[in-house]
Amino acid sequence: MLITYRPAIPQDAAACVMLRGMTRENAVSEAELAAAGITAETWAAGIAEGLYPGFVALDGAKLAGYCFGHRDTGEIVVLALLPEYEAQGVGKTVLEMAASFLKALGHTRLFLGCATDPAVRSYGFYRHLGWRSTGALNDAGDEVLEYRY
Repeated sequence: MLITYRPAIPQDAAACVMLRGMTRENAVSEAELAAAGITAETWAAGIAEGLYPGFVALDGAKLAGYCFGHRDTGEIVVLALLPEYEAQGVGKTVLEMAASFLKALGHTRLFLGCATDPAVRSYGFYRHLGWRSTGALNDAGDEVLEYRY
C-alpha cells in the first residue's frame, strides 16, 4: 500500500460523500448528508470557493480518507477514513495537513466536535494528538475540542 496525499479538488466531492457512509464509526449516509444540505454539488462548490480546504489520502486511485476544515472559522469539519486504513497514520496525516493549512491562514485556535463516549475511537485519537476539551457541547451534542498554536 502506497498512500499519496494532495489537496482536495472539486472532483473529489462525490467520492467523499460516498466514503462518509462507509466509515466504521459515525457513518453518515448520502441521504442523511443530503437532508443536511450536503451533496456532492455543494461539497464541490465549497472546495472550489476555498471555503472548505481539505486534503485527501489516495491508495492508487482509491480514496482512502480525507480531512476538511472551514477557512473562516478554523473548524475541522470532517475527518473520515475507510476502516482498512485506520491505525496507519492516514487520519493523522490528513488532519495535520488541514490543520497546517488553517494555521497558515492565521488561525491560532482550531476546533472540532468529537464524541463524548471514551469507547469511540475519535475520543482518544484527538486527545492523543494534543486536542483539549473546551467543556462545551455543540448543537449535535458532541464535545468541542480545541487545538491552540
